[in-house]
Amino acid sequence: MQPSPVKVLIVNESLPFRTAVQQAVAGDAGIRVVGWAEGPEEAERKIRALGPDVLVADAVFPEKTGVREFLKSLRRFCSLPAVAVGPPQDRAAWTDGGEPAGSYVGLPDLRAAGGFAAFSGEIRAKLRLAVHRAGAGAPPARLRTRFRVVAIGASTGGTEATAAILRDLPAEMPGIVIVQHMPANFTRMYAERLDRVSRLKVSEAKTGDRVEPGTALVAPGGKHLYLRKDAKGYYVRCARGEKVNGHCPSVDELFNSVAAAAGKEAVGVILTGMGRDGARGLLSMRRAGAYTIGQDRESCVVYGMPMAAYELGAVKVQAPVEKIAGMLSSQVGLDFHC
Repeated sequence: MQPSPVKVLIVNESLPFRTAVQQAVAGDAGIRVVGWAEGPEEAERKIRALGPDVLVADAVFPEKTGVREFLKSLRRFCSLPAVAVGPPQDRAAWTDGGEPAGSYVGLPDLRAAGGFAAFSGEIRAKLRLAVHRAGAGAPPARLRTRFRVVAIGASTGGTEATAAILRDLPAEMPGIVIVQHMPANFTRMYAERLDRVSRLKVSEAKTGDRVEPGTALVAPGGKHLYLRKDAKGYYVRCARGEKVNGHCPSVDELFNSVAAAAGKEAVGVILTGMGRDGARGLLSMRRAGAYTIGQDRESCVVYGMPMAAYELGAVKVQAPVEKIAGMLSSQVGLDFHC
C-alpha cells in the first residue's frame, strides 16, 4: 500500500510565490499541494475544507500581518505545523521568536548555479520534517537511496557552518564523518557542542566506531580519520601521521578513504576554509560516483577549499550553507510516511 502524500496548503496572495512553491515540490509523489489561500481568514476556511497536513507561508504577509501572529491565532482551533519562506537573513529572527529552526526556508538565489534546486530540496525536506515533528501521523523516516555515508570537511569558519548544517538535519540521516581543522583537546568539546545542537548523536571518533544512521563522528585533533568497510558496514580508523596539506586531521585523507571504501554510496561536502585541503579528495569521491556539494562563495568565511574543489571539477553543485541541510536530506531520500 502506497503511503499518503503530505498535503500542503500555501498561504500567500502572490502568484509568483505560489508558483515557486508548487514548482519546488512538483514531481515528488510524497508531497501534494491541495490548495492555496490569500490570507489568514481564507486559510482558516481552506484548512477546514481541505484538511492539509502542513502550511507554507510567506515570512511576512503582504498586509503586514506577521506569519507568527497568524500562526498564533490559527492554533486556537488547530495545531498544524507551518514552514515559513523568506529572506535568508531573517532566519535568526524566526527562530529567536520560538519557532523551530527547521521550519524556515530561505528564498532561492536564482543567480547562483543550482539555487532553485537547493531551495526545492530544502523545502521538501522541511515540509516532511515539520509534519514529523508535529506528530501528524508520520512515523520515523525511511532511507530510500543508495547513499549510506556523508563526509564533511571544513577549516576556517567551518565550526559554525557545520553546526548550522547538523542543526537542521533529521535524526534519521545516514552516518556522517567530519574533519574540522582543529587542534587536539578541542575536537572533543566541539563534538559535544554539535551533539547539543543536533538531533544526531555526535561524538569524537575512535578507531572501530561504526558509521551508523543517526550518528556523526568528528575526527580527533592530531589524528587522521579514515573510512573503512567490513561485512557489517562502515567504521572508522583514527591514526597519527604526517600533516597533509599542512593539517592533521586532513580533509583529503578522509575524502580519499571515503572514495575508496564507499564510492557511489557517499555524499561529500566541502565547506569554508583556507587553502586546498579536501579538493583532490572530493574529486576522487566524485570520480568514484559520490554526490558532491561545495559551499558557495557568498556564505563562506574563506572561499578557499570550496573554490579549489570547484575549479578542479570536484563539485557537482554549489550552495549557500543554509541550503545544504535540505539538499542532504533530499539526496539521501528521507521520506516521512503517513
